[in-house]
Amino acid sequence: MSSRANGVSRPPGWPRIARRAAGLLPQYLVAVVVSVIVVVPILIAVLGGFKTTGELMSQPFRLPAEWLTENYMAVLRLPTFWQQLGNSLFVALGTVALTMGASSLAAFVFARMEFKRRDLVYNFFTIGLMFPLVVAILPLYLIMREIGLNNSLLGVIIVQAAYAVPQSIVILRSFFRALPGDLEDAAKIDGCSEFGFFWRVLIPLSAPAIAANSALGLVVSWNALFLPLVVLDDQSLWTLPLGTMQFQGEHFVEWARTMSFIVIALIPAVLFYFLAGRYIVSGLTRGAVKG
Repeated sequence: MSSRANGVSRPPGWPRIARRAAGLLPQYLVAVVVSVIVVVPILIAVLGGFKTTGELMSQPFRLPAEWLTENYMAVLRLPTFWQQLGNSLFVALGTVALTMGASSLAAFVFARMEFKRRDLVYNFFTIGLMFPLVVAILPLYLIMREIGLNNSLLGVIIVQAAYAVPQSIVILRSFFRALPGDLEDAAKIDGCSEFGFFWRVLIPLSAPAIAANSALGLVVSWNALFLPLVVLDDQSLWTLPLGTMQFQGEHFVEWARTMSFIVIALIPAVLFYFLAGRYIVSGLTRGAVKG
């Protein structure tokens, strides 16, 4: 049949394009549904902070009749909010730094060095992916109490990093192994030591994987609630998730103000995730393909 039949001009190969579009339609529909499920609660929370509690409860899906900023300003005026924000930043950045320092060195050893029982030791590290934190929280608490890390932000950082290291090793090892051996040979000819090759060549070339691990680790640490709840007794050391829980308990009838606290507490993690989003996608994708 002519592409100009019935006076309609169609580009060459349009049946193939149409079939491809039809094949992608279910994927787009799923993406739209998932996006709606994720975005709608966030929009309700953001808009709810500009409403009164009565308006939020009676008309949660509508725009505010009058845009009120008092809920957000009241949260920003709280000294405890800024203290908890600083604690969360310290814990998140400390966790990421410790995780990436330990996991990158371990991944380098497992990827580029030959020694007996290497795969056995690597598999021992990956076992850490199988045990959630809640399973080991009691022995961890007892150990931290005995060594003086209980009720300490440093204790939270060490435990969170320990649980994040296995996943980071798995991702970074695949990147390190994918780099050609000629690079290492050339670096050694130029006088690089093993650590010099790791620091000057391997780390810069693996920047997407490191950024992906850092972004995921920061978001997970920022939202962590269970471990700080068990470990931290002093309220001056509380992080934002604990502060959110406390704020909700104190203002359990003021849902609009609680919404504003939650939204402000999420802003730093969301901003960092969007800034590092392209590194997360490229890092995890390249690691999966090359590994």
